[in-house]
Amino acid sequence: MAQENAEAVVRELLSIAGITVNGDKSYDIQVHNSDFYQRLLSDGSLGSGESYMDGWWDCPALDQFFERVVRAKLDRKFRGNWKLLLPVLKSKLINLQKIRRAFQVGERHYDTGNDLYTAMLDKRMNYTCGYWKNATDLDSAQEAKLDLVCRKINLQTGMRILDLGCGFGAFAGYAAEKYGVHVTGVTVSRKQVELANE
Repeated sequence: MAQENAEAVVRELLSIAGITVNGDKSYDIQVHNSDFYQRLLSDGSLGSGESYMDGWWDCPALDQFFERVVRAKLDRKFRGNWKLLLPVLKSKLINLQKIRRAFQVGERHYDTGNDLYTAMLDKRMNYTCGYWKNATDLDSAQEAKLDLVCRKINLQTGMRILDLGCGFGAFAGYAAEKYGVHVTGVTVSRKQVELANE
């Protein structure tokens, strides 16, 4: 799809949720790389997250942006709307990054029960490697890793963080508790959400 068409499709879709590209509202996205539009249509939510991390776009209030996207049910707006559907159909036919498949991974891998994870992970339920430089046990290695990440990204009180693939919420809890930031976490696992909420 031509870049101009991709941009037109994304702009029209976001306008359904009341979001303006390069607008002045806190939930409007600011696009810094015009390749973002094609990447979003080709790779869906994965493309959205990766292009955000690559600095192709940002938004002052990510939580408000995603709330509007979800509330507007933008994924359903393609049904019956050939003007929006046809340009995206090509990329979707060759793209395995589908929402349904993401949740299958969550169900098959993470939703088998929390007993295994509770037995093998640290008290915060980190699912990534720890930082063992000065640590003597798993809990201190994981806490050292969380603090290292927070310092490397220079967290400051009041910042807003989007944690894609947040797992059991270990980073979100640590960053909010120790650095006074607001974290919005996203996961495909029902069981991880249940445990994080507990």
